[in-house]
Amino acid sequence: MPELPEVEITVRTLRPKVEGKELRALRVLDPKIPQVSPLLGLPAKVDGIFRGGKHIVFAFPKKLLVIHLRMSGRLAWDEGESVPKHTRLILEFPHGRVLFIDPRRLGTVEVMEEFSKELGPDALGDLSFLEEALRESKAPIKVWLLDQRNIAGLGNIYAAEALFLAGIDPRRPASSLGPAEIARLKQAIHQVLNEALAAMGTTLSDNAYLTPAGEIGDYQPRVYGKEGLPCPTCGTPIERVELGGRGTYFCPRCQR
Repeated sequence: MPELPEVEITVRTLRPKVEGKELRALRVLDPKIPQVSPLLGLPAKVDGIFRGGKHIVFAFPKKLLVIHLRMSGRLAWDEGESVPKHTRLILEFPHGRVLFIDPRRLGTVEVMEEFSKELGPDALGDLSFLEEALRESKAPIKVWLLDQRNIAGLGNIYAAEALFLAGIDPRRPASSLGPAEIARLKQAIHQVLNEALAAMGTTLSDNAYLTPAGEIGDYQPRVYGKEGLPCPTCGTPIERVELGGRGTYFCPRCQR
């Protein structure tokens, strides 16, 4: 967390506030974050803001400011003067501020000349590449989906949800999926991501995600975090296993 929907909502909310506006100053409040102001040549106009996988990218005339929220980070729009707890970075505009708030201090801030080419195709885009890509991997399908080099934007929550909707056991080798299953998976990935976007993302008790306006996300997972509770489809208790070091939730009856 945050994953693609939460990052996309953050970008969409901030776009009208920062795009075409002048970033006057950037204040680093955490020594773990590099002093990036000299690299950006501030003050400078923000030409645009976009999402790359789970990264938030502020585009300037010659450089990109790339923020990865990781586990507990979020960006907030603020027009006050006080500095909230856990604020690590402040982007100051004439009419307000963007605050990077990150209690666990795991998020990263970088300046780049071009955005990373190591990310796979975006999970909200054309997924026709999956047929060939999955055929070449023996990794568990859940682990494959979480690798950002394979497909960009999916995290633990939405990968679990998509596999549930597609009726696929997360432990199965990626190469074992047949054409009909891959078709269901493609549809399920887009469905859960669009549902989460419509609900403004997911806010769970163990994460700090809020929109830049301070609103919670209303997406309600079907299986993620539901160990021992009945499957919403068949009533079988949801199980949890470890895959690739991550907790994975699934229905042992519906997902095969």
